[in-house]
Amino acid sequence: MSFHSRASLRLTSLIAVGVLISTSSLAQGGGQQGASPPASFTATAIPGVVAAGTRIELVAGDLGRTEGPVAMPDGSMLVSSRNSILKADLSDNISTFIEDSNQTNAMGWDQRGRLISVQRARGNEKVGVLYPPDQVTTLADGFQGQPFNSLNDLALDARGGVYFTDTQGIYYLPPGGSVTRIIDEVPRPNGVILSPDETTLYVHNKDGVYMLAFDVAPDGTISNRRNFARYKSVRIPGHDDPSWDEDNGADGMAVDSEGRVYAATNSGVEVFSPDGELLGVIPVQWGAESNRIRKPQNVAFGGPDRRTLYMVGAGTIYKVRTLSQGPQRPTK
Repeated sequence: MSFHSRASLRLTSLIAVGVLISTSSLAQGGGQQGASPPASFTATAIPGVVAAGTRIELVAGDLGRTEGPVAMPDGSMLVSSRNSILKADLSDNISTFIEDSNQTNAMGWDQRGRLISVQRARGNEKVGVLYPPDQVTTLADGFQGQPFNSLNDLALDARGGVYFTDTQGIYYLPPGGSVTRIIDEVPRPNGVILSPDETTLYVHNKDGVYMLAFDVAPDGTISNRRNFARYKSVRIPGHDDPSWDEDNGADGMAVDSEGRVYAATNSGVEVFSPDGELLGVIPVQWGAESNRIRKPQNVAFGGPDRRTLYMVGAGTIYKVRTLSQGPQRPTK
């Protein structure tokens, strides 16, 4: 695995071309065609989160695939692409950080400064250390003798444990221990995130009306399943747009330092209070006029002050300056 490709690409001209040629179709991830991503959106006010009129900026488009964002120590953002990890620096330059990521999806930093990821290459699905190069290793590659199936998201706790999802359920890998499946009753689980104090685990339910929450014990085990927040985005069976017909689009999540939860859905980025109240939506969504919506698939805080929210998906990276601030530890 090579980690030496660092050739920076300045994407200003690419973005300009994408804006000017508005009638062209750009690849939006997954091999599908859709409308060109807008150069910007305008935020509506969400108290404590974003001021009215704040510009939501396109950092990069036409990247093929964008997922799994996590901030680096300086606030730069790492983003999963098709089979590599891209880096968006503080000047919006895009470079290759890791050339071969074993088709990594979600990523997060542990307390030892290791980049942990869920890796989805067929026949080699695993949770493992992706960086630094001299510490690359496999942490788990199956459960009860069976390989994982379509690994998706993860959340890391301060103990060194890893919560992660695949189509079969939600798992927990304790530090120095073995994998246990802690949730198997949620169909097609997707995003997971811990509250800043790590006492609550939030779980996306793509087929449901509510985001779920669980209490987390000091040993990492969970209990007390409950409905936490009602999505603004709900599945619309029979809709002409396959995205709305399939599910509610609930995908990646982030939390801020005050415990608000940010959820990528078909509506954009839905923001909930720590009590589960919908505070508003960050309106990053396009393509609805052709029944092929494109929208964020995952979100993470970055920037040197952790007050920039990055939204990735459909081959794009967007960012917006926020009033809120990401957690001190960018665990994802």
